[in-house]
Amino acid sequence: MTVNNIDKLAEELERQELEAPTGIASPQVYSQLLAIYLYQNDLPNAKFLWKRVPASIKASTPELAQIWAVGQHLWKSDFSLVYKTLNSVNWSESVAEIMSNVQVVVRQRAVELISKAYSSITLENVQEMTGLLPDVCVQACIEKGWGVDADTKMVYPVREVKEMGAPPSSEDQLYKLTDFVSFLEN
Repeated sequence: MTVNNIDKLAEELERQELEAPTGIASPQVYSQLLAIYLYQNDLPNAKFLWKRVPASIKASTPELAQIWAVGQHLWKSDFSLVYKTLNSVNWSESVAEIMSNVQVVVRQRAVELISKAYSSITLENVQEMTGLLPDVCVQACIEKGWGVDADTKMVYPVREVKEMGAPPSSEDQLYKLTDFVSFLEN
């Protein structure tokens, strides 16, 4: 499932929720939409969706509560519980692919966070933040080009260097400055 498809599905599910004949969408719509919000890292919308789901649907749909449990762990940045919850549930067919993608993007965000925030971190913390087993974690760190000291069990992440685009031309800067000064004068 691509990001573009997920965005389209989210729009469709939001439309279905708004246009539900009784004002209450189906449990599947709520489950899928909540899972997509987690995938998109849109925790505020996930929280508001959870609050507006009728209590009767929450009570009759345990999977919905499990999806929300993942959201709560994400909200608290408790990565170990995120992975534990994701891996302990047999997700229904309607949300299985989305929840699998949630795990992938959470791991990617964790790796990016580690790369930006740490010059050194324990292997145990990397495992906790990525949900990877020790051997897999070491191999993944090495593949990323990070240093791994087996004796001290420390990982030395390398910050990803993103290429900067060409700086704006002098004419573009002058135009923006002129536009701004004109705005201030009016």
